[in-house]
Amino acid sequence: MPIQFNEFYHEKTGLTIGLEKLLFSEQTDYQLVEVYETDTWGNLMTIDGMVMLSQKDEFVYHEMVAHPVMFAHPNPEKVLIIGGGDGGTAREVLRHPSVKHLDLVEIDEAVVRASKEFFPGVGAWGDARLNVLFEDGIAFVKAARAKYDVVIIDGSDPVGPAEGLFEKEFFQYCFDALKEDGVLSAQTESPWVADYHKSMKQVFDALNDVFTESDMYLGYIPLYPAGMWSFAYASKGIKVQAEDVLTRVEEGLSSFGNELKYYNKAVHQGAFALPNFVKEIIQ
Repeated sequence: MPIQFNEFYHEKTGLTIGLEKLLFSEQTDYQLVEVYETDTWGNLMTIDGMVMLSQKDEFVYHEMVAHPVMFAHPNPEKVLIIGGGDGGTAREVLRHPSVKHLDLVEIDEAVVRASKEFFPGVGAWGDARLNVLFEDGIAFVKAARAKYDVVIIDGSDPVGPAEGLFEKEFFQYCFDALKEDGVLSAQTESPWVADYHKSMKQVFDALNDVFTESDMYLGYIPLYPAGMWSFAYASKGIKVQAEDVLTRVEEGLSSFGNELKYYNKAVHQGAFALPNFVKEIIQ
């Protein structure tokens, strides 16, 4: 086994993580899923050679993909996560007491199995509100009609089985699966990596065409390419920075905010302030 894991996001430029040992490796019908013990970041999961999460920094991604959209909705009772097989996004969604039912649709059973074994603190697998389905998320959401208050797209990079999660047709399926006041979030790659810009613009062009409201927001995740990561928010009318949303953020966090490590009201407000070079990518 190599002593380092390298993820190159542009030619010879990338990320290096020191490794102690390989804990899990399985080539599934969809992708290569691996888990390593690292020298600094705890256990690390990769898919097809790309970092998915580490024990030490996973909270940033999972809190940011979940809470802005969960607080945007006035009463999110039924939620859909597409992807998210590590369980972290489900954990954050289930912190919201209004949630009665959460469908998590993951295409690859090995991701869930590896997460349960090697990331035991990440997923809220024992919560009775969580329903895990091993299916193609695109086909699943296409068949849903006005079922969900919130849809969260927690997919990997736009290659392999996740490629379709960046297409306009898919976002139309998501729109149709949402109720009249439904809201959506998605991960949309790093603004620093030029190879991602086309996919990022494709997503936001699609969201602008399909939804009434759409916004990009940012989070900072050390082990993702270049550290800065973008997310999408979209809705059928709810503005994510509206006063009633900010009130829900403040009131909701009063009950569980001390459990979070990244997200708070100020982060919610500031995350939607985009640097000029980021705005240019999606304009």
